[in-house]
Amino acid sequence: MPEWLDLSAAVVGAFAGVLVGQKYKLDLVGFVAMCLICALGGGLLRDAIMQVGSVYALDSPWPIPLCVITALIGFCFPSFVSHFPNLYEWVDMISVALYVIAGTDKAINHELFASSVVLMGTITGVGGGMLCDVFLGEVPRVFRRSNYYALCAVLGSICYCLLVSYLELDRTVSSIATIVVMLLLRQLSLRLDLKSPSEVDLEPTVMRTGRRFVSKALEHRRSSDDDQDKDTKR
Repeated sequence: MPEWLDLSAAVVGAFAGVLVGQKYKLDLVGFVAMCLICALGGGLLRDAIMQVGSVYALDSPWPIPLCVITALIGFCFPSFVSHFPNLYEWVDMISVALYVIAGTDKAINHELFASSVVLMGTITGVGGGMLCDVFLGEVPRVFRRSNYYALCAVLGSICYCLLVSYLELDRTVSSIATIVVMLLLRQLSLRLDLKSPSEVDLEPTVMRTGRRFVSKALEHRRSSDDDQDKDTKR
């Protein structure tokens, strides 16, 4: 992937950290920490799990300084964000999309299995936000019922993997298509209030279906026995 895509993902992810810092009224250290975690956390998790290739956050000289600069600007000019109330959702989803692409692409380059490719892309996309929630003492958003947050990352990784590995499309075209798909799905879930399921219990339905099936089988067997008895009497 081109260097500009990774750097764009880092800057957008760091800006998401700025919004988190403003939401929780953190100090300057907190702003910098949230920017670094949101921007680089998913990639660090991916690289630690894959254990192949280089660690992007440490191998390139640009991501860490850019995250720190973004944190300083966000800390010193907080009123800018107040003019855009829906900014966090857009920035967060664009950040997730960019990191899903970067993580999936790296896994493809190292020839992992398709399931592993999707897992690495998903972890890269949502890992930063997950670590951010952990450090703030909250249940990670990826584990809570939400408007297709983690599901967007999974489907985005599958989309990019299919376009690049199976359809062999250009990676820039595949990246744009993946971003569009993820943003459309996310906005659709927000507009229609579609949420991932939780507290599902299929046991009553399965038991009712099973009892109905057994009762019908017994009725059929009794009717068959009755028919045999009638034939025997004849």
